[in-house]
Amino acid sequence: MRKIVFAAAAAVTAMSLGACSEKTQDATEAAASSAGDDLSATATDVGDALGKVGDKASEAADDTGDAAKDAAASAEKTTDDIANDAEKAANDVAKELDDHTDGNPHTN
Repeated sequence: MRKIVFAAAAAVTAMSLGACSEKTQDATEAAASSAGDDLSATATDVGDALGKVGDKASEAADDTGDAAKDAAASAEKTTDDIANDAEKAANDVAKELDDHTDGNPHTN
């Protein structure tokens, strides 16, 4: 009889350990699944953030290119304006000399 009681106790203990182990395994699987979901969500967030950074960098590059074109156009206009002003001044000087001289240095 004693052996039956010990066997029954051992069986109950084994079953409760098995049930405990199953609960532990279920809890571990749930925790691992949750961690995987969190990791997936974080990876998605990181991907979205990197996409936004890429968009901002692209916009900045476009803005920089536009600013460089504007600066080049402004520099070209300034150079052209200087050349035109210098040519006009030279023509004005030549006209004034023609108006006040007859080409003979002794008569002026």
